[in-house]
Amino acid sequence: MLREGKVRIIGGKWRSRVITFPDDPYLRPTPDRVRETVFNWLGQELTGKRCLDLFAGSGAMGFEAASRGAEHVVMVELNKSILRWLHGAQEKLGAAQVELVQMNAMAFIASDARQYDVIFLDPPYQFDLLPELITYLPSRLTKDGLVYVESDHGAELDKQWLVWRSGRAGKVYYQLLKLNKNG
Repeated sequence: MLREGKVRIIGGKWRSRVITFPDDPYLRPTPDRVRETVFNWLGQELTGKRCLDLFAGSGAMGFEAASRGAEHVVMVELNKSILRWLHGAQEKLGAAQVELVQMNAMAFIASDARQYDVIFLDPPYQFDLLPELITYLPSRLTKDGLVYVESDHGAELDKQWLVWRSGRAGKVYYQLLKLNKNG
């Protein structure tokens, strides 16, 4: 029998609902405590916002955003098996505002011209993708857009970015970034 992981949605219309995902060593769902902090920073409700969960994985951040009223959430995942689980969670929740895309995240961000109010970035740590990814983001953000970054070390940023909020939980560093309008 295939083992599975579980994550609980902590707020919004699907509060306390559990979504499952495959037990995969590369999946690291954002812990409840960190998600709660991040969504407190974002203002709890995301009504009318457009969000991008670029490395969807378990779907914790994307489904949490949809649960809290996001108008549209694009969740990008390369792994077909994980994407099947995300489709299952989408159906279970009735999450019509979630768009699931099977694609390499770097190829997606390079080719997708849409703008987002919130972008969630939690790439696999071992590939060190953040330095390259961050260069694509300014043109993908709305005027007051924010980027959530999760990594195993604080993200090194150039002067065009401001760390608006940051925290650490165990080995996880998380930051909420915004563009430096003076940079």
